[in-house]
Amino acid sequence: MVTTKREGCMTIKSNTPAHDKDCWQTPLWLFDALDIEFGFWLDSAASDKNALCAHWLTEADDALNSEWVSHGAIWNNPPYSNIRPWVEKAAEQCIQQRQTVVMLVPEDMSVGWFSKALESVDEVRIITDGRINFIEPSTGLEKKGNSKGSMLLIWRPFISPRRMFTTVSKAALMAIGQGVRRAA
Repeated sequence: MVTTKREGCMTIKSNTPAHDKDCWQTPLWLFDALDIEFGFWLDSAASDKNALCAHWLTEADDALNSEWVSHGAIWNNPPYSNIRPWVEKAAEQCIQQRQTVVMLVPEDMSVGWFSKALESVDEVRIITDGRINFIEPSTGLEKKGNSKGSMLLIWRPFISPRRMFTTVSKAALMAIGQGVRRAA
């Protein structure tokens, strides 16, 4: 996917080639730690190379214009070049699919998409004590140098959104997620 400048997009300083900019994978330790809590069934913003669930939607599936049919929680690490439509879709699909949606986004509360998320999100979980090193698409390795911290936006069905703010340390998530891999 080629990143283009669109209204409402976030500018992220990066030396990443344009064709890789929106294709970074969530590290397995982070996904595994969250999968224990939520039980993900669908990765709604993936490629065939970086999907983390047994079921996934790719760019060709046009996830923003498709139903996120799922029989469990929905994982979403959206393209960071244009997060707002993903926030809107996550809120909609949480209700329609009656499933929890968990979205990994940059920790930036000054942007419009964050205000939009606060209209419907149940929990904002800030990852403290370090930045996430995402998996580079061209190498398949974690790469240091993320310019922002990360947070999770969590929509839950069947309740009125509480808009609560919580924290979790990167170290705690790593310990849980890496423990899953060692046990497997």
